[in-house]
Amino acid sequence: MDPKHQRVALNDGHSIPALGLGTYAPDAVPKSEAGEATKIAIDVGFRHIDCSHAYQNEEEVGLGIRSKIADGTVKREDVFYTSKLWCTFFRPELVQKGLEQSLKKLQLDYVDLYLMHFPVALKPGEELFPADEQGKVINDIVDICATWEALEKCKDAGLAKSIGVSNFNRRQLEMILKKPGLKYKPVCNQVFEFQLSSEDMKTLDGLNKNLRYYSADIFIEHPNYPYSDEY
Repeated sequence: MDPKHQRVALNDGHSIPALGLGTYAPDAVPKSEAGEATKIAIDVGFRHIDCSHAYQNEEEVGLGIRSKIADGTVKREDVFYTSKLWCTFFRPELVQKGLEQSLKKLQLDYVDLYLMHFPVALKPGEELFPADEQGKVINDIVDICATWEALEKCKDAGLAKSIGVSNFNRRQLEMILKKPGLKYKPVCNQVFEFQLSSEDMKTLDGLNKNLRYYSADIFIEHPNYPYSDEY
């Protein structure tokens, strides 16, 4: 089977394409390129498009998806779209608002998968990284289980087909899994995972740096910073 068409079963009865296009890009890259990349990806057979409010390009990605629907390349149900709840929307009363903002930019009726982007909450507002006068990120303290309950309501409302988390450590994931009254288990914990050749792995092992390549240091003072724990 062509790898682009392989799918993985999720625990809620849906399935996710194993191969997807990640649309994050540095600020120096024009946002319009995310839309063009999305169209090209769909043309060559990709059916999973991964984005986020934090990437600040959902409008362009949505345009790319809709253009391929309009020209008959795909139907909406052929495209698996993943988005993520940003940390400034973690208060339960803001969760659905965060999803609805993404849907408005995308001009879609639902997302296929909606994830909590990081297990840390930031001060609500328009800024992605709210900061004080000294430039220090302003944290918010929110029970991630309460945020999860709000995500469950988004699923019940049909705004998200599946819900999950991203960048959680084992302890944080178990907090949700063991939560009294849990209605839906997370379908995934999205983390960065890749495979290298044995020769490449030998080279990396030889470096013996004992470090995490992406440490999300901007969140390091938050009590829910996920990388303080050993997995």
